[in-house]
Amino acid sequence: MPHHALDITLTRPLTPAEFHQATRTMPLAANHDATRLLAVVPAKTPSKALNRLRQVSSLLPIDVITTHYPDPSGHILLNVDFPPATHAALQAAAEGAGQPLRLFLQLALQRAMARHASAEADHLDRAVQHLLAGTTAPHFLTALGRALTHATGAAPC
Repeated sequence: MPHHALDITLTRPLTPAEFHQATRTMPLAANHDATRLLAVVPAKTPSKALNRLRQVSSLLPIDVITTHYPDPSGHILLNVDFPPATHAALQAAAEGAGQPLRLFLQLALQRAMARHASAEADHLDRAVQHLLAGTTAPHFLTALGRALTHATGAAPC
C-alpha cells in the first residue's frame, strides 16, 4: 500500500505529554515549537490518507492537514474541519451558487490565490521600477545576481 506524507498545522503547541500520547497512535515528527507535525500515512490515495489521519487524530488540536507533496497535477490537498456554524454558512453559499461544497471551496481558493499572485506581481513591479529609477539596468542586474547568490547559498560565478 502506498504511503502519503501529510503536514499537520495545529491550533496550539503540543505539550510533551500530548506529543508522546499522539506518537503512540502513529509515528509523527514535530517542528521546533510543536505547532506543526509531519505524518506518513498508509492509504490508497492522498485523500484517503487525509481522512484516515483525521479519524485517528482526536488527541491533536488540528487546524489544517495538507499533503506534503503535490500530486501529478501539481495540487496540494487541503483538509479543514470547520466548526458547524461555518460549515452551514459555506454549505448555504455553495447551494446559492448551485455548486457542491467541495467545488465551491476549490473555486474560491483558486480565485483568492490568483488575486494574491496578481497583487504580489504588482508589488514587485512597483518595487523594481522604484529601484530602476535610481540606477542603471546593468547595475541593477548585477546587484540582483549577488542577492540571489547569497539568498540561495550558491557559489558566486
